[in-house]
Amino acid sequence: MEKLAGKVRAAVERYQMIEDGDVIAVGVSGGKDSLFLLCALAGLARYYPKRFSLLAVTADPCFGGREMQLDPLVDLCRDLGVPYIIEKTNLGRVIFEDRQEPNPCSLCARMRRGILHNICVREGANKLALGHHQDDAAQTLLMNLFYGGKLGCFSPKSYLSRKRITLLRPLAFCQEREIRNACARMGLPVVKSGCPVDGLTARQDTEDLIRTLEARFPDLKAKLLGAMQRAGLDGW
Repeated sequence: MEKLAGKVRAAVERYQMIEDGDVIAVGVSGGKDSLFLLCALAGLARYYPKRFSLLAVTADPCFGGREMQLDPLVDLCRDLGVPYIIEKTNLGRVIFEDRQEPNPCSLCARMRRGILHNICVREGANKLALGHHQDDAAQTLLMNLFYGGKLGCFSPKSYLSRKRITLLRPLAFCQEREIRNACARMGLPVVKSGCPVDGLTARQDTEDLIRTLEARFPDLKAKLLGAMQRAGLDGW
């Protein structure tokens, strides 16, 4: 946890993510990445020289018409002293029933982020922290190249002028396996995704490809991240 906390702080400071008086909403999906992010920022808030407050937010897609079982997350947020807002949505029905999207992940992510953006505006949060990590950045870079024919990735920090909020990705320097191990050691209450296509996506295919390539090119994800930083790609 201490090593990963150092990586979170390094990303926060490199990209100047936090200022005095910030109210940061943390998008909590129930997965390991968002739970670790919440705990890491809650720990950082106790000693970081710039004072900020946190708010945890879940946009429940209600896949299959069923609400997520979030009681363990309610308990976690209470233990951390972080207010927790759960927003029930109809994303599951809209994407899989009404629109029957053949490639639902991109639309689902955009709609869920839109809901989180609106909650930030409503609750007075000026920043939204998301749990994307180094593996996600490498996958996104290759997906944009292979599927879209372009070089691009999400940014570690970006400003949404229309909503007047800033998106943060403080786990940018953390590897997924590190986060998974930390969550297991900390006993965090990970909530399994109810998405019908979980694990059957282009992102999963890209993750598998990177794993295969790393057998020949060690530390490939770190090299891709370094290449983006050296090129200044999308704010890296």
